[in-house]
Amino acid sequence: MKVLDEYERTMAFAEVALGQIRSLRQTAVPRNFEIWYVYATGYNSPLNKIINETLARNGKLTEADLEQIYETYLSQVKTTDRIDKVGARVIGEIDDVMTLITDALGMSASYDDSLSGATQKLSVAQNRDQVKAIVETLVKSTQEMRDTNKALEDRLTLSKSEISNLQRSLEAIRAESLTDPLTGLGNRKYFDRSIDMAVQNALANGEPLSLLMFDIDHFKSFNDSYGHLTGDQVLRLVGMSLKQTIKGQDITARYGGEEFAVVLPNTALRQALTVADHIRRAVMAKELKKKSTGEILGRVTISVGVSMLKPNDDTDSLIERADACLYAAKRNGRNRVICEADPEYAAEAHSQVA
Repeated sequence: MKVLDEYERTMAFAEVALGQIRSLRQTAVPRNFEIWYVYATGYNSPLNKIINETLARNGKLTEADLEQIYETYLSQVKTTDRIDKVGARVIGEIDDVMTLITDALGMSASYDDSLSGATQKLSVAQNRDQVKAIVETLVKSTQEMRDTNKALEDRLTLSKSEISNLQRSLEAIRAESLTDPLTGLGNRKYFDRSIDMAVQNALANGEPLSLLMFDIDHFKSFNDSYGHLTGDQVLRLVGMSLKQTIKGQDITARYGGEEFAVVLPNTALRQALTVADHIRRAVMAKELKKKSTGEILGRVTISVGVSMLKPNDDTDSLIERADACLYAAKRNGRNRVICEADPEYAAEAHSQVA
């Protein structure tokens, strides 16, 4: 009965998914079916929200919309499943090799017994025919042992290659798990790991390190006026500007929502301010255009807060000061860079204490 209930439930989800694809005249490819199947289950509320909002606003979902929805709301969910599958294959490979090694050890023990037995028999052999029979048995056992060793060697070589390939797959999945799918920058998990390491290295080596925290100005109004898909386009635009501007050892990440972070190792405050303003100008130089209509939506601006690592500092205090500078930049008109040496920061820090 339970199996039948599950069958009927999943078929109902599938029918809803196909019905949506038909009514919106979309291609019935696996990606679209998966989007609408998950939509029908209701298990992924952010996905349902973005679909409902886009349909209410535009009456349809374009190919670009569907691709973006899939990348943002579904692809990341699969990372854990993929890691589990690769891990299971590694364990299976190791189990197979261990079985083979166990068999080879058994064969080796048997061969040792054969040698011991042959030695004993040779010591009491009374004629040539008996010696010949013992030697033939030894030759046969030696050949079997050689064949077993060759099979083990071949299997270990194959296993080494397979595990090496699986290791590369895990590294690729790990890289994906540290990447924000929308912007292609590092995600919050990547940022947390990277900044801790960068701070430790800077303190250990007595080198300067600066942090930029920046936020997209009036981001909520983009979402309210044009929808979340246009908001996502704004995020991608900022991500692209960062990729084009930041190079080398510098660490870029989407900190969360519309907030981004850049860690600048071996960079003093004055240089960091130059980098921050360069990013601000690069973002402002790009014109935002609505994909579906070609409508020009204007330009995006960012506010930036800059802090520099101090002796005996830690990661949290570095981030807190950069955040306070960012809020000071927003309070003082937006589209500007504020650092902890500016009077606006002092005023912001004083207001937070008060």
